[in-house]
Amino acid sequence: MDLKKSLYEILFGAIQEGLILVDKDGVIVEANKTGALMFGYDKADLIGQRIEVLVPMRARGGHKNHRDNYSKRPTSRPMGSSLKLDGVRKDGSEFPVQVSLNPFVSAGGESYVVALVSDVTERRESELKLQKLRESLEQKVKERTEELRESERLYKSIARNFPSGVISIFDKTYKYLFAEGQGLYELGIETSDLIGLDYLSRIDPRARTLVKEELDKVFKGEPKSFEVVVEDRIYAINAVPLSDESREVNKILVVERNVTSEKQVAKKLEETLHKERELTEMKSRFVSMASHEFRTPLSTINSSASLIHKYHERQEFEKIVKHVDRIKSSVRNLTSILNDFLSFEKLESGNVSVNSELCCVPTLLHEAFDEMTSIIKPKQFIRYEGPEKLTIKTDGKLLKNTMLNMLSNAIKYSREDGEIIVTLEDLYKGVRISVQDFGVGIPQKDQKNLFSRFFRAGNVINIEGTGLGLNIVVRYLELLKGKISFESKEGEGTIFFITLPKENL
Repeated sequence: MDLKKSLYEILFGAIQEGLILVDKDGVIVEANKTGALMFGYDKADLIGQRIEVLVPMRARGGHKNHRDNYSKRPTSRPMGSSLKLDGVRKDGSEFPVQVSLNPFVSAGGESYVVALVSDVTERRESELKLQKLRESLEQKVKERTEELRESERLYKSIARNFPSGVISIFDKTYKYLFAEGQGLYELGIETSDLIGLDYLSRIDPRARTLVKEELDKVFKGEPKSFEVVVEDRIYAINAVPLSDESREVNKILVVERNVTSEKQVAKKLEETLHKERELTEMKSRFVSMASHEFRTPLSTINSSASLIHKYHERQEFEKIVKHVDRIKSSVRNLTSILNDFLSFEKLESGNVSVNSELCCVPTLLHEAFDEMTSIIKPKQFIRYEGPEKLTIKTDGKLLKNTMLNMLSNAIKYSREDGEIIVTLEDLYKGVRISVQDFGVGIPQKDQKNLFSRFFRAGNVINIEGTGLGLNIVVRYLELLKGKISFESKEGEGTIFFITLPKENL
């Protein structure tokens, strides 16, 4: 089957509006199923009839004239958007339609017109209902306006009880003509004392210019809604022009409301939503990262265990030792990942407390160096520079965990024969610990996200890790009232600076 013809038939049949193809004499030469059913015909019954068969009898003569004129100057144009058009079904019943026309010439030079027909019965009914509703509302508004004019006492009573706000009317000089609302009584102001006074004089000088600029536009006939912020208070102001019988705006009505509490609730809801989104994203990243980081060491353990069994049977004990070391290394990786997860979970749930006591920082650092012995690479070494006695009051456990994380990263991202320098400095009100490596460094584009949860720089994707270590360090240092910063250049290494107060109470 010809592909173009096949696509044409599929599209022709799939369109939900009626499609009717008419030749230059107004004879129907093709119609889709929707169009035939819309007018109550079988498709075969329509083919060969003039298009006027679908037009109500009262309009057929005029329709033929319109068709003849259109044939002389055919153009693509919508119909029915402003005209009220009707179609007639095979059973004689009429219904409203909207029609658009699109002329074209076939490859053989024959002229045709495609009519796209929509049944707008529901739309027409909705328009009628809307028109009746509009007329009803207009009548009710008119009646209500007359009632309000005759009942100024009732209006004042309503305005006086306007919650947390003020309803005011001013003349062109911003003099009070009317003022009521609970907001005045909350400030201890009698409404009678305001009449004739300058409204702008009541506005805080920091907001006065903005308020006047907006209200000047209202006097020009433009309703305005805006907010004014004064210190920690937020006010919503809605103003509309009031015209006299000659339609000249000589007064404006202003509604003021203190919306501070509403804004605070909205901000809190927005923050909660943001946290929920962050949590969802974090869970997704966690699942992706965990599935990858657990799979690699577990696969190594499994393959090494299988090989150990084979080498034992062959009594190739040297190879057994190699795979035992691989298993130990994989177990250490898994332990490191689990430790990161446990630390992160405790921090997220707020279950980490600070227990400050006097700590000898050099002793604590050397203990951390010793614990790194099992993971340090061949020919790597840690060099310490600084005093051997320096005591501060802090949580030694949290500080040691911080240093273990920093040293683990330095070892992981440095070459096998690389040097890691840890420097301790005694400052006036605190201490500074720097950890310097000469490894892969951090790409400039990744540095801004370095302390984010589950973030890993683009040049260390192939090195195992959770992306949680530095985030955990930041959280620990917040508890210790410390700070962290760094300097790095890709390919040359990184130096992290940790500062801590001497008294962490």
